Amino acid sequence: MTPPGGELLRGILQMSNDQSPRALISVSDKRGLDEFAKGLYELGFDILSTGGTSRFLQENGIPVTDVSDYTGFPEIMGGRVKTLHPKVHGAILGRPDLPDDAAAIAEHEIHPLTLVVCNLYPFEQTIARENVSLAEAIEQIDIGGPSMLRSAAKNHAYVGVVTDPEQYPLVLERLQNDSLDD
Repeated sequence: MTPPGGELLRGILQMSNDQSPRALISVSDKRGLDEFAKGLYELGFDILSTGGTSRFLQENGIPVTDVSDYTGFPEIMGGRVKTLHPKVHGAILGRPDLPDDAAAIAEHEIHPLTLVVCNLYPFEQTIARENVSLAEAIEQIDIGGPSMLRSAAKNHAYVGVVTDPEQYPLVLERLQNDSLDD
């Protein structure tokens, strides 16, 4: 996970014009999220979030920017469309050290992401329940989450990915020690 010329976190910070590191947090499993997000905030991260995750963070006293405030576009279709936006995926996929990407980042006021913290809707648990309706099952088919994870994986040299609450303590420890890419 090392970008050309340096460690992941240091490289990201330098390539994002020395802006604060930013994490996009959008999770269905909120176990340990309050402590993890507090730890990120204490490390200087700006936190960008969606819907229920944003409300959860706010209720726990963690400063957060809603994705819709960042993109200038509201969540629509009952929350089905939140993160499927060029400013979100540009922040994940942008490679600030490439001239064309850097120009697009500047032109469209994109703040590159350092971390994508995302776990998917509980589809398997939903369909395992008795008497679950087809409509309930269909609403648990995640679209934005897989898209963000795939984008972050494609740009792994610049963006860290956290998918499981069990990873939170190790990720915080490595960020504190500037060793995320170990």
